[in-house]
Amino acid sequence: MNTSQFGTQIQQHHQILHNYALQLTHNMDDANDLVQETFLKAMRYADKFKKGTNLKGWLYTIMRNSFINNYRRLTKRNSFMDTQEEQYIIDSAVQFNTYNDGEVKFIRQDLSDAIDSLPDDLRITFELNAAGFKYHEIADKLNIPIGTVKTRIFVARRKLRVELQDYAKHYGLQAS
Repeated sequence: MNTSQFGTQIQQHHQILHNYALQLTHNMDDANDLVQETFLKAMRYADKFKKGTNLKGWLYTIMRNSFINNYRRLTKRNSFMDTQEEQYIIDSAVQFNTYNDGEVKFIRQDLSDAIDSLPDDLRITFELNAAGFKYHEIADKLNIPIGTVKTRIFVARRKLRVELQDYAKHYGLQAS
């Protein structure tokens, strides 16, 4: 596959990647930059992509890793040393002071517990979908009809929505 064809293939995922970038950054300009950076890295490392594998999942991984690296770089740049008797690292970036690692740890644990509580058939199908596999890929992998895949994902999402409704209320994510 030549560079032009590969570029066309990754461009087909632009909107999905842009939505994911918005979820990560919560800022339109930063999301646009992250999508652009993802496309640049994808083109630079096109020879590393194995034909026949999940392109969307590969692009998601590039984007997530780029976001994490940029976040780490930003937090290092916005830190300085206090020269008092004892030295403390003080984070000068106000937007990161509101981030609560403890709360995120509890949310992740509750989410993980909710997913683990699903019956195996629903959980496996849901996890494959969350990992970026398409419905037909999941159907092929599990050797089940595509309609069954769609139903299992729908039911899993509904059960998780009920299980995690307290978080939806707290963060204002419930439909009115």
